[in-house]
Amino acid sequence: MNVTLAVVRLLFYVGLTLPCMPIQAVLVAIGARASVGFAQGYHRLVCRIFGIRLDVRGRVARQKPLLIVANHTSYLDIEILGALVRGSFVAKAEVATWPMFGWLAKLQRTVFVDRRPTQAGKQKDAITARLEKGERLILFPEGTTSDGNRVLPFKRALFAVAQQRIDDKPLAVQPVSIAYSGFSNLPMDRDMRPTFAWYGDMELMPHAWRFLGAGTLTVVVQFHPAVTIEDAGGDRRKLAEMCEETVSDGVSVALAGALPAKTQRRFASLRRKAGGKDGGKTAEPSVRG
Repeated sequence: MNVTLAVVRLLFYVGLTLPCMPIQAVLVAIGARASVGFAQGYHRLVCRIFGIRLDVRGRVARQKPLLIVANHTSYLDIEILGALVRGSFVAKAEVATWPMFGWLAKLQRTVFVDRRPTQAGKQKDAITARLEKGERLILFPEGTTSDGNRVLPFKRALFAVAQQRIDDKPLAVQPVSIAYSGFSNLPMDRDMRPTFAWYGDMELMPHAWRFLGAGTLTVVVQFHPAVTIEDAGGDRRKLAEMCEETVSDGVSVALAGALPAKTQRRFASLRRKAGGKDGGKTAEPSVRG
């Protein structure tokens, strides 16, 4: 662990976060649409400070409203998806009471839900209310964090909201795979992954301190095609299984280093407009947070 690096990263993080909080608070209070873009810009800067490199495959679905369902490995997932998606998170109610992180979650306009079975109806209503406004919500249906080597079973009850029709259309649900695949430009092995994955009974602050003093982290984020409950025959349990399988397969392929080489679509489009004079392919560099 590099203590100097940890101190520098922490100072930059605090130096960025403290002045951004009152600005975001004002934007949220007045209902400014700029609050969404401001939050995304903040998360992108945090990724740079923390040395997180994002290798992004696919793109956020254009449908609105949109429910994004992703696997959950660490508190770093918030920065990662926050940097890529203009939306808000769905989190368990106790997160709202956490010092510092609870305040940041509220400034992100997080939807806090009580996940006790007896409160299933209320959590569904809270999520539906935001989706009816045409928003993008990000949900971690595992209900907890994993060790990053596998995807835990998705909780079927959390997909009940997908049964709702909004503007007489089925809700679009987009599976997203997050894989912590590289460390300091090398493939990450299982022994190294706990430096970044936060799970089980790990204490938050000691874990964060170790992470801050580590090298760069490469994360593969795969945005899979969006689906609806109609694709699952109207069965939310089947929809949950479909999404879980898609996300799990994506994580496995990324960790195995078996993803195909990326192609820069933007350059390919320009070549087509130019009459296809250049038939070669241009490698797309990893997207950095």
